[in-house]
Amino acid sequence: MILLGLVVVADLFSLWQGNHSYQLIGRLIGDVDSVTPREIDQADTLYRTAGILQVAVTVATAVVFIVWFHRVRVNAEVFAPEHHEKKRGWAIWGWIVPVVNLWFPRRIATDIWNASAGERSRSTALLNCWWALWVLNLLFGRVASQRYTRATGPEEIKGAYAGLMASDLFNIAAAVLAVLFVLRLTRMQHEKALRGPAA
Repeated sequence: MILLGLVVVADLFSLWQGNHSYQLIGRLIGDVDSVTPREIDQADTLYRTAGILQVAVTVATAVVFIVWFHRVRVNAEVFAPEHHEKKRGWAIWGWIVPVVNLWFPRRIATDIWNASAGERSRSTALLNCWWALWVLNLLFGRVASQRYTRATGPEEIKGAYAGLMASDLFNIAAAVLAVLFVLRLTRMQHEKALRGPAA
């Protein structure tokens, strides 16, 4: 959860810097002489730094999250072995294999949720909202990054910044829901473990 919090912080920094660069490009389009080369260089350097920070925090978070995800999958199998369509290994490989990673982890998460839930905790609304935002951000972020890479003129660069900032907002929302998902699922498993085999 701490690492997911750091993802939010890194995204907020990127959002702030992206907005600064967006405003700078707007000034450049309005009046070329209103922006100095030094301002452009500083904005580029800070935005690159924000991107590096985002990648580093995201990779660290992904590793820890997948380890946690595998662990709750193992726990869920103890609670209810009949609830699982996929083998344990897919709790890791499902995130890594291209294309499959768009639906396998959600299917596994649903199985874990159902195996861990009490009778009053069956709603998967939180899981579904988190997953929808995560996939939306994954696809939208890829398109926004490609647009930024291909941008040449000031207008295209400004539009690309807008797309990247929207991607940051989606990622922040997905990270917040991921924190809630981790909290809820961990609590459900803890409560089920405390109730013992009779549960």
